[in-house]
Parts: sequence; C-alpha cells; structure tokens
Amino acid sequence: MIRIRAIISYDGSQFSGFQKQKKLTRTVASDIEYALLGLGIECNIIGAGRTDSGVHATGQVIHFDAPDFWSDIDKLKAELNRKLRDIAIKKLIAVDDNFHARFGAKNREYKYCFSTKKQTVFMKNYISLYDNFETQKLMAALGAFEGEHDFKLFCKSGSEVGSTVRNVTSCRYRKYKNINIITIRANGFLRSQVRMMVDISMKYAMGKLEFKDILNQINCKEKISTTLAPAKGLYLTKVIY
Repeated sequence: MIRIRAIISYDGSQFSGFQKQKKLTRTVASDIEYALLGLGIECNIIGAGRTDSGVHATGQVIHFDAPDFWSDIDKLKAELNRKLRDIAIKKLIAVDDNFHARFGAKNREYKYCFSTKKQTVFMKNYISLYDNFETQKLMAALGAFEGEHDFKLFCKSGSEVGSTVRNVTSCRYRKYKNINIITIRANGFLRSQVRMMVDISMKYAMGKLEFKDILNQINCKEKISTTLAPAKGLYLTKVIY
C-alpha cells in the first residue's frame, strides 16, 4: 500500500460539510471516497480539518492509502479530477506511512471574506455581507485573540475534544479591492471557532458590543455571543506540517 497526501480545494456550497454523515447527504469525504472506490481504492480518507456545511477550501489536506498499482501519482490525480465535481485535486504526494493529515498538522490557516456591498448572483455563495464597520475596532478585536487561550466559549456545544486550549499565532485584517479579508492561523481550531470569533469581532466593529465583552468571553468569564458568521465567507486556505 502507498500512503498518499493530497492538497484539495472544494466549493463548500455544494456539500453538507467535509465529514461523512450517517444520513444520506453529500459531503466532501463521501464524494472523494466514492471516486476512489471507482478506481479500485477502498479506504476512509482523513482530512486536516472538518469544515462545516457551506465552508470552502483552497488548501485542505487529506491522506489515504492506495494499492501499489497506483504508483503513478500523476495518472491517479488525472483520474480523480475526471470523476469529481465541485472538488479539485491540486496535488498528490507519496508520503511516509507515519504521515497523518489531521494529527500531524502544526498550524491551520483560515480566511474569512466579506463585503459591505451586496454581491452579484455569481458571488453570493462565496462572500458574506456585513454592514459598515470601523476598521480600527475590527483590528483591535482580532488582536485580542492572538496568543494561547481557552476557547471553550468559542465553540459549538457537543464538541468532543481533550482540551479547548488553542494557540492563535496570527489574527489579522486586510482589504483587497472591495473584499475584506480576515486571516486566522492557529495550532488547531474547535468546531465553529473561527466563525464565532469573526462574528463577535464584527459585532464590536459595528458598535453592537463593547471591547470588554470580547475580553470577558476570551477569559471565560461570560458567554456574550453565541452566533456564527455565515459559513459561505469561510475558507480553509493552508495546512502547515
């Protein structure tokens, strides 16, 4: 068997998330596994991040084990891309058997894209819409998340993890043309953590919350905000090993 690492992108608007589900629904993992099965590869793929329904990816990483007769990696990539819809295999690499897409990742990076102007029908599933906001307040809010914190108040209930402590190495804002981009990098993320971080930051930037409210939630004193930023603005862009 050959262990293969793949860098993939996908249109999250077409899927009910990354992870396979018990009910019959379309997910990224189920589509890839079905395509692999058609090529004689029966396996369960492992992803670096389990993106929610509607969340996109430009740099998701997965791994799977393939029979030795698929040693021609370039041919396998071409065959998979021929079979897949709304998912693109960007790169395939043969790796050591010890490689693990999820547990081997040192850092993950997400970008959140939004605009203050209504998007065209062609972009409505890929960029979120927020009202006018104060740039300096948004930057201050994002900066408060940098460092190691217990993010137990920044995740959906029912998240099964050993620890809710995460180290956010970078949390920044920039603007590219008419698109606002928030980039967050950390050693790991809890379920819906990024969307909750973005949402509370935007509430402060729009004058709906005070800065102390963000600090209280970061310091686990009080859960001020539980809502999530819309999934369509979120992209898993990079996984670092």
